[in-house]
Parts: sequence; C-alpha cells; structure tokens
Amino acid sequence: MTKRMTRRELLRMGGLGSMVAFLAACQPRVVEVEKEVTKIVKEVVKETVIVKGTPEVVEKVVTKVVEVTPVVKAEEPVELRVVWWGSQNRHTRTIGVIKMFEQKYPHIKMVYEFTGWGDHWTKLATQAAGGNLPDIMQHDYAMIAEWVEDGLLMSMDDYVDSGVLDFSNVADAALQGGRVEGKLYGVNLGTNSLCWIVDLDAFEKAGVDLPPVEWTWADFENVCLQIHDKLDIWAHAGNSIAHDHLWKAVIMSNREWVYSDDGKSLGYTDDQLMIDHFKMILRLQEAGAVQTLEEAAARVGGGLENDPVVTGESAMAMFWTNQIVAPWTVAGLDRNFKLLLIPRVEGGQTANYVKPSMFFSITRDAKHPKESAMFIDFFTNSVAANEILLAERGVPVSSVVREGLKPLLEKPQLEMFSAMALVETHSVPVPPPDPVGSADVQNNIYYPEFHDPVLYGQIAPEEGAAIFREMANEVLASK
Repeated sequence: MTKRMTRRELLRMGGLGSMVAFLAACQPRVVEVEKEVTKIVKEVVKETVIVKGTPEVVEKVVTKVVEVTPVVKAEEPVELRVVWWGSQNRHTRTIGVIKMFEQKYPHIKMVYEFTGWGDHWTKLATQAAGGNLPDIMQHDYAMIAEWVEDGLLMSMDDYVDSGVLDFSNVADAALQGGRVEGKLYGVNLGTNSLCWIVDLDAFEKAGVDLPPVEWTWADFENVCLQIHDKLDIWAHAGNSIAHDHLWKAVIMSNREWVYSDDGKSLGYTDDQLMIDHFKMILRLQEAGAVQTLEEAAARVGGGLENDPVVTGESAMAMFWTNQIVAPWTVAGLDRNFKLLLIPRVEGGQTANYVKPSMFFSITRDAKHPKESAMFIDFFTNSVAANEILLAERGVPVSSVVREGLKPLLEKPQLEMFSAMALVETHSVPVPPPDPVGSADVQNNIYYPEFHDPVLYGQIAPEEGAAIFREMANEVLASK
C-alpha cells in the first residue's frame, strides 16, 4: 500500500513532539501548553490507542492538540520512501509517527508502503534488481549481512559522527546487532527475544502449574499432554515448534551454533538433537496436543482474530516478545497472558538472547540519505513518537524513551518489558548474523526437504536430518 498525504492532512494531523518544540519558543505560554500536551497524550493515548490502534484513534490523539504549523527555514522539497512489514497495529502506529515527522519537517514528504513478511522481501528483491529500492527499509537481523555483502545497504557511521543520528542515550550493545564488519548498517528499533505466550486462565482451569524458568523440552511435552488431556484443546498452536527459529534454539541450547564460523557448512555434527525434537513433535501431533501441518494450514489467512491462542483453542503459542501486543489487543485486555522463556535441551543452556527486533536501514538507492537518517533518529529518540509506537517493535533502545513510556504502559507492554528484563538475566550472547546462503538453506531445504516430509509422515526424522545435512552443506559450501 502506498499513500501520499495532503497538506490539509498534515496540518490537521500535526505531530505532538514538533508542536511541543515549536511552542517552546512561544513564551510565555510554553509551560501551560506543554502541560496540556502531556495531559492529552496520557489521557487519549492510554484510553484508546493502546486498545484499538485504529487510524481514527491516531487522528484523535494529534488533533486534540492546538493546530500549529512549525515556522522553519524554507528548504528544497524532499520525498522519502519508507517500507516495512507487520500487522495492521504496526501500520497504524507507524503512519501516525510519519505524520508527526512531516509536521516537524514540512519540506519532507513521505511515501510509505507496508506488507506482510513474505511480500516485503519479494517486493524489495525486485526493486533491488531494478535499482529502485526505497530510501529507508525495515530490515532483519538474519538477512542484514547478506544485504551488506551484496552492496545493497549504506553505512550510517558518517551520520552518527555528524550528530544527525544521536545515540547518546542508547547503549552500544543495543547497536551491535546492526553492525557488519564494524560498520553500522541497521539501527535497532527495539530489543526482543523469542518466547512462549501462555494463557494463564487455561493453565489454571486445567490445574497445571506453570513450568519453571529453566524448563526443558521434556517439561514442555509433559505440559502439552496434561493441557490436552484436561481441556481437550491444543496445548500449543501452529507448527512453530518445528520452525527454523526452533532449529536454531535447540542447537544453541546444546552450546553450539547452526552454522560454522566461516559460514561454509553446518556448525554442528550430531543430528540426534533434531531427530529427537521432531520425534517429540510427531508424538504430540499423534496425541492431538499440538496442531498438525494440515490443521495449522487450515487456519492461515484468518488474521490474529483466528489465532487459536486468541480464540482460546490453544493454551500456548510461540511469539517474539514484541509481538505480544497485537494478539493480546485482539483477544482483549481482560485476558491473562504471560511470556515464558524457550524450553532448553536436557542439561543445556538457555536459548534466549537479547535480539534486535528489526532495523531501519538506508539503502544503496536512497536519494536523500541525510533526511533518511533524520527520520530514523526521530523514530529512535522522540518520546512523543514513541508514545504512539508504544514499543510495538520491541523495548525501545533509548533510555530516555523507555522512562517516558512507563506511565502509558498497559498489560501487554508491561509483560513485554518484564519478559525482556528476565531474558537479560537468562540469556546467551546474540549469535552472529546468518551467512550468505542461509536463506536458501532455510527456505529451499529445511522446510521442503526436512520439515514438511517428516511432519507429514512421508519420511522418518533420521532420513530427513541426513538429507537436510547433505543439501545444506552443499549450498553453504558453494557461496
């Protein structure tokens, strides 16, 4: 979806942060106006945006403040293209921030596009081939190294040095994930970690205790069987326990990594862990405690409203911590969910780590890189903008922003912040970015040659693991 905003919309949808900045120069009413702006933000955002997140609600937030057009030095018009993936909740909040940024910088007009995860990468691959990438793109930790290797992203270090990108309130560790060979190619939009969302009411109804922080996959299987036996529902929704994220988690829990240091082969030598993991999944499918691939596929396309953990047909599901806001909002804030860490292998370490949820990157084809950096800085450091974003992409990296959001947090955000605090004390270092060729391994080998045939019962886990190893090593060695 692409949409240009009219000047009338800009004036009507004036940004809160820029209004405060402008009004600060309008003495002597500045203190009164700032207090009124803060009051409006807290009342309107807390009562409506968090719960509904509709475009009309974002409009209500910004239009309740006195309409002011910032008086700035006239500059040449600039048009920026920005693209991202995500849910409707993310789209709504991001568009609200875009409007605020345009209000602050009237000479900058933004054209935005948003899609789902798969379409995002398909569209951008086409644009890259045609030399028509947007100025700013949302990027992912697993893919950024490959994009840098292909020369598709621009280093942002010069804008850090010049102060256009201000990271004075951002810990260096929060920026490390966006660096490739020491240069900054992605600005972290929030920290997150892979977790289990559990329905506390379902556990209570089943009389099943929550597992300990350091639970194992054996604990997980036992909990699944108890939940299904007591409630006759799926204990875990979707086939995510066989997702490639969990392939990585199982291997990491065994103190290894899925890829070798040089990225030319798999990094582990014993397939037994994954064989055992898939055998566990097959047992749970046979018992009806988790969805089969057919059952999961039948639910695709219905949106979050159709997610079994939202509808109460499942007691658990796998989500990144930053993703908890959307399903909890759809399910209703009266629901009681909790985030648990990933199960670990017997005798193994935690598989959780503090991960950049996603990045904003400036592409090779950016026509206005400085203004692109200005937008990324606004997204990172503006408290007012983050009162609209409300940690939807993960826990903000700016300490000032985190502190400013505390009065506005509702149950989903509070649980996300709490879960990330737990992860910080039960985590391993973030693994290296996936090597060139990893996308081929995951999309063209892991799923069609191993995951699907095993879970559809066409081949045994042992045969699938052997096929996967041979084909994956061949692809990696060729890169």
